[in-house]
Amino acid sequence: MEAKDSKKKIILTGDRPTGKLHLGHYVGSLQRRVQLQDSGKYDEINILIADDQALTDNWDNPQKIRDNIIEVTLDYLSVGIDPDKTNICIQSGIPALHALTFYYMNLVTTQRLSRNPTVKAEMVQKGFSSAEGENDNNAGLPAGFFTYPVSQAADITAFKATTVPAGEDQEPMLEQARELVRKFNTTYKRDVLVEPEILLPENESQRRLPGLDGKAKMSKSLGNCIYLSDDAATVKKKIMGMYTDPEHINVADPGHVEGNMVFTYLDAFCRDDQFAEYLPDYQNLDEMKEHYKKGGLGDVKCKKFLIKVMEEMLSPIRESRAKWAARIPDVYDILKDGTGKAVKTTNQTMDEVRDAMRINYFEDRSIIQDWDTWINGKH
Repeated sequence: MEAKDSKKKIILTGDRPTGKLHLGHYVGSLQRRVQLQDSGKYDEINILIADDQALTDNWDNPQKIRDNIIEVTLDYLSVGIDPDKTNICIQSGIPALHALTFYYMNLVTTQRLSRNPTVKAEMVQKGFSSAEGENDNNAGLPAGFFTYPVSQAADITAFKATTVPAGEDQEPMLEQARELVRKFNTTYKRDVLVEPEILLPENESQRRLPGLDGKAKMSKSLGNCIYLSDDAATVKKKIMGMYTDPEHINVADPGHVEGNMVFTYLDAFCRDDQFAEYLPDYQNLDEMKEHYKKGGLGDVKCKKFLIKVMEEMLSPIRESRAKWAARIPDVYDILKDGTGKAVKTTNQTMDEVRDAMRINYFEDRSIIQDWDTWINGKH
């Protein structure tokens, strides 16, 4: 059986449809996906809406996942994902992903899964484990949630992705995928699967964008997000309530920019040319920071500048989303067509995997010859 061209440069990335996408998603991967899509450097780009994985901790509320399929797709389209260049598909509609997940589970131990830092962190966040590592709640941990790194590895390898744009918190997941690729290829003595590499955001301040409260990364479940679909009034309200420097009580007080979410977000989003238009008191962010640290610059003025910076970015996204929201049948067809294309791609990988494992009994009639050889040799 002829394998897919291993020299192809293929991207796979995606999101769990548990809510609308936010700024953390945008800086962590969405804007990079658009850049990569438009670069012309990749042979194939796939975005997977991971509804199966979303069900691992929302098993009792599938309606939540169903409701957010369209929401997430609208967010993709609004930031510039072009369905003519990027294939958008739904995980649950691709049978090969489920079969590969099952096969890969035999190649990884529960001990190895329990050491995955990303899984451990999410177990703590969702109350299945304590920060100290005590696993007293693990009896209620769904097996699907515990093993979702295996499912993610199946997604990546099914598309033979060479590149996965993601935040740095996903590196443990990529390493686990690479381990499974090596284990499969070694066990079955066939270089079927491809080891993926992570592609991190270029701007370090964007690799793990904190939430508005400054206590954790931006997260839907923690409610500390600015969503891409938030209207201008909501964005303004959220920024005005942002965590800054608790010791900067009066304007004249010296302030700290480290751990100050306003400056963290300015690091991630503002450009030098925006000062001339919105805050001509300074030529760049460094000058603004120095003034804040010396004292004499108030938090409100800083927040108003950030509001203008964010609106410049979010306004066109918001307008594009409204246009797509008026064309929901077209959005539905994009998902249907993309999923159909993904089924063909991943079925080819599935055929190669089954061939390597020699479980393609009805595509390869050699089982008959094997039986004859065994019988004749035995007798």
